[in-house]
Amino acid sequence: MSAPLRAWLHPARPPRVLLVGDMILDRYLHGSSDRVSPEAPIMVLTATREEHRAGGCGNVAANLRALGADVSCVAVVGEDESAARVRDLFAAADLRTDGLVVDRSRPTIRKTRVVAQSQQLLRIDEEQARPLSPEVEAALIARLEPGLATADIVVVSDYGKGALTDAVLERVCRAKGDRRPRVLVDPKGRHYARYRGATILTPNKLEAETATGIALDTDEGNRRAALQLCRMADLEAAIITLGARGMYCCLADGSKEWSIPARARSVYDVTGAGDTVLATLAFALASGADLEAAMQLATAAAGVKVQRFGVVAVTPAEIETALREGGPSSGKLVERDELLRRVALERASGRSLVFTNGCFDVLHVGHLEYLQEARAQGDVLVVAVNDDESVRRQGKGPGRPVNRAEDRAAMLAGLECVSLVTLFAEDTPLELIRALTPDVLVKGADWKDKGVVGQAWVEGHGGKVVLAKLREGYSTTETLRRMGSDERR
Repeated sequence: MSAPLRAWLHPARPPRVLLVGDMILDRYLHGSSDRVSPEAPIMVLTATREEHRAGGCGNVAANLRALGADVSCVAVVGEDESAARVRDLFAAADLRTDGLVVDRSRPTIRKTRVVAQSQQLLRIDEEQARPLSPEVEAALIARLEPGLATADIVVVSDYGKGALTDAVLERVCRAKGDRRPRVLVDPKGRHYARYRGATILTPNKLEAETATGIALDTDEGNRRAALQLCRMADLEAAIITLGARGMYCCLADGSKEWSIPARARSVYDVTGAGDTVLATLAFALASGADLEAAMQLATAAAGVKVQRFGVVAVTPAEIETALREGGPSSGKLVERDELLRRVALERASGRSLVFTNGCFDVLHVGHLEYLQEARAQGDVLVVAVNDDESVRRQGKGPGRPVNRAEDRAAMLAGLECVSLVTLFAEDTPLELIRALTPDVLVKGADWKDKGVVGQAWVEGHGGKVVLAKLREGYSTTETLRRMGSDERR
């Protein structure tokens, strides 16, 4: 990663960001679902855990704060339990709550996602999406004034729920006076003229196609749509997010354009990815980055986000790691300290941890099926690999290991079912198991009568041990024996 690009993640002072938009409380109801209801042809969820996260502009605020911005978030909430949870979430993220305006006539918007085995089954939306009353609108505009006077950039997060009235957008996008901060808008709907005066719009592919009527399937289509968006809203530039195709930007006069490809990732959940992009763009631009650098950082941040479940904040360290990665398997092989940090982040996102270990000396189809079965036991599969010395101490025979530890680990990291790989030098992985305390510990069925290392620890902490079926006739020893036979022929 180039030093200049990294520098925009670490500005001399925290950029001041004024954020206005639709506040949403995201509620997740986790559990398991393995039977059909006798009352109707629907699945039954056995709920085990409930969690709440700030969604909508709240997720943008959380991402900005995680990046290190000084955030003033102005939004509308109800006078209810959901509003209290939003305030608690803001306090936990070190975000101020003085910009939250109470509207007693409507509830705080809440989205409940029912999740089984990390798969969404159902979403329930509780909302009253309508324009603000004149009184609430006036109160919201009053809360904007201090931020407009000091912000390095203004961010508008429009979810189409009614908070961004014409009067609010007039004050934000078409502010008068000598000091006019740039305004970055994540739009909603098809009538983009309402954002006239903003600096940059960041619609996704579907939103841009809906607003312009232009298909974004070619470079020329991207350019035509971006230029039309600039004319519609009198912009300086339009940035269109294209999902797996990355991100495109064109200046209003057509003099410059950039296409930033997406980074290869196994997509786990796209929820909130647009918020992550918006926050990263705003942070980088407010720090002084140009459009191309800001887009590169936002693309890397989006790649981090889609590998994690639900709305989550992405940190500068995670973006830096993503920028260093050279492909879909790089970044999986980690030292122990980094492993513990990455696992903690996954757990904070509600994902379950599966652990297994071994030499994996000469990779074969039996290994692949074993690891695929292990991965099916949870969300994140960590594979611990014996280093060369520990393999030799096991007495597996002369010439073992055949492949160096680094090569064995790299092969495993290249498998899609494997999430993280680490090396260990001890005779057993017990120390590592205790440090991780996985939800599921997997070993081969041949360990049934040997005693699985770490079983007592995992089960004592509420986890389980799974003995995976091994494919008959496949082992490193057998593979090497056959190779020796072939060489003698």
